[in-house]
Amino acid sequence: MKTHTRVAVIGGGVVGASILYHLTKFGWRDVALLERTELTAGSTWHAAGGVHTLNGDSNVASLQAYTIELYKEIERISGVSCGLRQTGCIYLAVSENEAEFFKSEYAKAQHLKVGLHFIDFDEVRARNPLIDTSHYRAAMFDPNDGNVDPSGVTHAYAKAARDAGAEIYRHSPVTAIRRLGGGDWELTTPNGVLRAEYIVNAGGLWAREVGRLMQIELPIVPMEHQYLITNEIPELAAFGREIPFTVDFDGAVYLRQEGKGLLVGTYEQDCRHWALGGTPLDFGVELLPPDVDRIVVPLGKMLERMPVMLRAGVKRVVNGGMVFTPDGNPIIGPLAGHETAFVAAGCMMGLSQSGGIGLAVARWIIDGEPGMDVFAMDVCRYGDFANAAYVRAKTRENYQRRFILPCWNEELPAARGVRTSPVYDRLAAAGAVFGVSAAFEVPLWFAPKGAQSYEKPSFYRSEAFVPVAEECRAVREAVGLWETSAYCKIEIAGSGADVWLEGIIANRIPHEAGRICLCPMLTPRGRILGDVTVLRLDSDRFLMFGSPSAEPLYLRWLRQRLPPAAGICIRSRTHELCGFSITGPRARELLAQVTTADVSAAGLPFLRGRCMEVGLANSLVLRLSFTGELGYEIYMAADEQRHVYQTLVEAGASLGLRHFGLRALNSLRLEKGYGVWGREYSSDYTADEARLSRFVSIHKGPFVGRDAVLQERSQPPRRRLTLLAIESSDPDPVGGEPVFVGGQPISRLNSAAFGHTVGAALGFAYLPAEVEAQSAGDMCVQVLSQRLPARILHEPPYDPLSLKLRA
Repeated sequence: MKTHTRVAVIGGGVVGASILYHLTKFGWRDVALLERTELTAGSTWHAAGGVHTLNGDSNVASLQAYTIELYKEIERISGVSCGLRQTGCIYLAVSENEAEFFKSEYAKAQHLKVGLHFIDFDEVRARNPLIDTSHYRAAMFDPNDGNVDPSGVTHAYAKAARDAGAEIYRHSPVTAIRRLGGGDWELTTPNGVLRAEYIVNAGGLWAREVGRLMQIELPIVPMEHQYLITNEIPELAAFGREIPFTVDFDGAVYLRQEGKGLLVGTYEQDCRHWALGGTPLDFGVELLPPDVDRIVVPLGKMLERMPVMLRAGVKRVVNGGMVFTPDGNPIIGPLAGHETAFVAAGCMMGLSQSGGIGLAVARWIIDGEPGMDVFAMDVCRYGDFANAAYVRAKTRENYQRRFILPCWNEELPAARGVRTSPVYDRLAAAGAVFGVSAAFEVPLWFAPKGAQSYEKPSFYRSEAFVPVAEECRAVREAVGLWETSAYCKIEIAGSGADVWLEGIIANRIPHEAGRICLCPMLTPRGRILGDVTVLRLDSDRFLMFGSPSAEPLYLRWLRQRLPPAAGICIRSRTHELCGFSITGPRARELLAQVTTADVSAAGLPFLRGRCMEVGLANSLVLRLSFTGELGYEIYMAADEQRHVYQTLVEAGASLGLRHFGLRALNSLRLEKGYGVWGREYSSDYTADEARLSRFVSIHKGPFVGRDAVLQERSQPPRRRLTLLAIESSDPDPVGGEPVFVGGQPISRLNSAAFGHTVGAALGFAYLPAEVEAQSAGDMCVQVLSQRLPARILHEPPYDPLSLKLRA
């Protein structure tokens, strides 16, 4: 074993091998992989081998499509067969909700150009004659899907990487990890010590153990997963060609042909975690004892729907460990506090995603960013709330719901109530229907008095539609109250904090205490990493506000760029500071009733903040609003939030005060043409494309992403964020739907909602510059199976001059 390498990948499963290959593909030759035993000797070797493009997240679906095409590439390069068989996949729906989900995915697939389409039951029977189609309501077919040989894929990656200069060391388990003074990593193995500039934990079943060598607890846990292989089925043998991969969502069963029999797997409700305390270090190429009793119920459905299986008999049962994360997506990216240590684990769909994960992680190491928005897979989407109990609860739920197709308005029940504000019970008593953001309970909407605080999952307008309209009306005509406690709040303080922060954010920082600025944070390639609000508290102290789920991302990003011994402290204050937004034409009147401070337009101008008493509580009051109305955000210590709440509610009763939730906020902000982080603003887009140019101050001096901005501005942007009005009655668009011009899909909606004030559905999309300039007249948006006329709005439909906001 050599003594030094640029990158050391720990783990020789399909994901680790893909990362190694991609590093060499991008020109890094001095890279190595350390495998504890043999390549694939974790969960890769016993995987069922299915590969699919279908995924609710468009970027993840794109990475999965890339992975399938990549297998053809590495076969050619390595000369090793991946065993790719693109038989296609038949997806079957039983319930009405499943059929509606199919419509939604078909619409998205047209933009992604992945080939997913509806087929009739005659075609289903022609492709898979074993299926009794009388049980189903709808069917889709993706010609790109199929299955691969897990061992062949891994060895193809490995040979291609090795031929390009990479080293692979088998039987070299990492037993210790130490950070050296110069920043390198020292990895101890039985075969010697390897020093590396970067390390990647791709340990699979042992990723937790590798993390613990660094005193890091990763939010993953293995679960038992079973599939069976049948004896030979004469009808299958006589069919003459291989049947497609088949997925029955209602039955929670997938199957594919295996020789002249079938491989049949299921995600049963009676699921089991495995090795909760840690994967045994001596566990090798082994399986777990089968437990067929737990999969009898879902298999019973499949026997009814594919009766030929009753006569087949079971040849073998495979029960192996698969690593799950709380939401089923992998965890990838740099670890907080260890900018040169990466993770790529929790990949329960490793064969569908290995190529995309390898691509993203290799780019991240080489370029400092993954090249596209991968927040859905970023390890930093989990904060401190994702402890072992949370991970157990959510992985169990995720496993059980693996084939339960979600409606757009569905909120999952496991691990709820983890993070609640002091007024949670008061909001619940007021009718709040809660959702979750970063495990924080956030009101979505408020049920009327006497009505049930419940929303039936649906792709159509629900019980929330009328109450949300009333909440919007209250904000536009009187005053609304929205809780902002979940917003991320990060304090940056210390000598030189202003100079350092000026080099991090793209806008000029506020030049005097009490001023507020709206600031993008850009990546080195000029993409939008964050969208934050910055308040200057005093000469060397700032408070940064952002989306709840973005806090771990922002903390990691800021701390990675903090010079050693800078004397600057960066800390979260989200748990300390609770808050409310009061907004609407009577918001100033309400605030004036609960404070003795001057809150007139002159006393507290737009984009200013002041400390003042609200009721009896010392509070920080900011003059801003995300609804487009006159508004204020009020922050106070957590133990004073109940008092401030009661003070506002009592004073607001005579002013028409009404609670409102996230659904109303989404409608209101779209009417004003405001984008939001994670939808319109992400690392898929630049600030100029997102129409945030006015918040990027290229003349202030160096900042992260400035060079990329200057280069971009040398020519007009290829696409621009554009607000659309969409003629919908029911269902309404919610985001992700494709936009068509001249019958061709040209984009997709980033987010959308019905604008209750303007009486029309609204949505944001990034349109090609030539389309946006021409105001295309033959534009439409496909919502489920309906193509709805759409038109470009060149200014927000509500208060385009922002006179109300600045009143």
